Amino acid sequence: MILIAAADKNWGIGRNGQLLVKIPEDQKFFREETLGKAIIVGRRTLATFPNGLALSGRDNIILSRDRNLRVKDAAVVHSVQEARDLVSDLPESDVYVAGGADIYREFLPYCTQADITRIDYCYDADAFMPDLDADPEWEVARVSEEKTYFDVTYRYVHYVRRAAVR
Repeated sequence: MILIAAADKNWGIGRNGQLLVKIPEDQKFFREETLGKAIIVGRRTLATFPNGLALSGRDNIILSRDRNLRVKDAAVVHSVQEARDLVSDLPESDVYVAGGADIYREFLPYCTQADITRIDYCYDADAFMPDLDADPEWEVARVSEEKTYFDVTYRYVHYVRRAAVR
């Protein structure tokens, strides 16, 4: 599984149920990376998608505690194991964990790669993902050149789980 997120300098990912900042190139990157793949998200992240609907062109897997939740064009699961069972036949590179904060924490042990858009700013976030730089199980494999969107600077950072730990 591959974790995919945009995080600020403090690993903040959101505020009041929304992304900290919307960067068109980052949204394009997310679309290109996940199109034709499976994405695992929580119910609150689903609510941030256009019209609160499953994303087209992907196998949407929604993790929710609500046993009555039904989502058009998506599979609703109620545990990490249930989600993992649904994607067990897929290549690891075809499964993306796409948020939010609780989902990142719960699925991180099963991810071997992470594509993080690192935003060079500290927002007033109320949702955070795990700090991969502080985790000895993870290392940076490559970093893009710095990019700018208006006054926001960012880089794409690809992390890999250290083989020795797995």
